[in-house]
Amino acid sequence: MPARLPWFERKWTFNLPADVYPDILERLYGTPPRLEEMIRGISAELLTRREREGTWSIQENIGHLIDLDELHDARIGDFLAGAAVLRAADLTNRRTHSAGYNDRPVQEICAAFRRRRGEIVARLESLRPEDFARSSRHPRLDVPMRLVDMCIFAADHDDYHLARMRELLRMFTN
Repeated sequence: MPARLPWFERKWTFNLPADVYPDILERLYGTPPRLEEMIRGISAELLTRREREGTWSIQENIGHLIDLDELHDARIGDFLAGAAVLRAADLTNRRTHSAGYNDRPVQEICAAFRRRRGEIVARLESLRPEDFARSSRHPRLDVPMRLVDMCIFAADHDDYHLARMRELLRMFTN
């Protein structure tokens, strides 16, 4: 498998029309069941194993998605409030590193993710179509980003971590 492009080196061209938002919401809504299917029947030993020191286990990757959903929810508020710049992410991921996700049952982590993601998608579904065209500047990328673009960005982030989890599963089971 080729080396993966690190998340912080990726670039986006946000040029899809805002009216594609229902398709993107479906991607966001679909992440929890995709994740649950991927890890079904996998032992706790494998789910909590790290490739090396300083990296995350599968469970910690799942927990990171919960942690980032807090940021996504707050940024939805930023868009709706007309903020010029979206709030910044904690690029050190302190919350994920300190949460102790490997000490919790994976079912509990998955249930928390499914619940939190469902709340976010429900909030997004309650918005008017024109809200998805609202724009703010993304602080790290330093580009204008519409709400629909943030949803694409979040779905891409989900896929990035799902791919990492699958990579770990392959590594640990071969």
